[in-house]
Amino acid sequence: MTNNPPGVFSAKKKDGTPYFRASITYKGKHISLGSFNDNASANAAYNTASAILGRTGDQNDRKPGISNSIPDKHETILSYDTADTPLSFTKWVMLINLRDNGIYCRGPIYLRMRYFEYYLDQKTVLRFSADELFYYTYHAIQRRGGHFFVPDYGSQLNILNRYGIPSHAVKKRDYYFRNGDEFDFRAGNIVIVNRYHGVLRETRRGKPYFTARIHVNGDMIVGRYEEEADAAIAYNKAADTLRANGFTINYVSNYIDDISDAEYHIRYDKIKISKRIKSARP
Repeated sequence: MTNNPPGVFSAKKKDGTPYFRASITYKGKHISLGSFNDNASANAAYNTASAILGRTGDQNDRKPGISNSIPDKHETILSYDTADTPLSFTKWVMLINLRDNGIYCRGPIYLRMRYFEYYLDQKTVLRFSADELFYYTYHAIQRRGGHFFVPDYGSQLNILNRYGIPSHAVKKRDYYFRNGDEFDFRAGNIVIVNRYHGVLRETRRGKPYFTARIHVNGDMIVGRYEEEADAAIAYNKAADTLRANGFTINYVSNYIDDISDAEYHIRYDKIKISKRIKSARP
């Protein structure tokens, strides 16, 4: 029988291949550190975690986001180096947060006062309001191109959708970040200008209005309206009209969630749309 060092347990895969699991217990919390191909790597993971959590400072005086004096060689999130540790970056951040804030969070999360940071890597740090902590503790963020997604009921959900920004939205036209930081998703920093498909907010003589446009061999103006909801409904009516005229374009309908179905149908019947839309044919 193999004698494993503290915090290391041997196991076998279904095909009989051995591997080693490392874990550590801190203040009554059992924390898995991962699985490793050899005993030495698992032991190194345990020793690294032990060293991180051992340099705790005065835990009674610590508050999220408030740094106490720290000793020499104090490990930080930015000091992570894959060449020096077999720990994953996610585990590294989790341990640093637990050490500094006394709270265990799943995922690469570091708590601050009234908000938290989510580390995709050492250079990519997303910020969220504290009330989003539960969601992002159980939904891992992934990046594809310039977009951030979470797995949600078997599909990939763009995190912008959680803040009322539709998938078709264009940055700096339909929404923008108030402080200019595109990684800051805290409440109040995301400003939505245009909520609905085919609707643009414009200004004439200092007065705002909403223009509805729809694509028919190029963009066609459906109409201009004083209320955003009316412009969104007008777009839907134009899409219905074009489909009835024989167009097979898959138009995305707007859903107006702040009016009732009865009011929607009343407005739909009253709203006028361009005669060019009504007479358009494939």
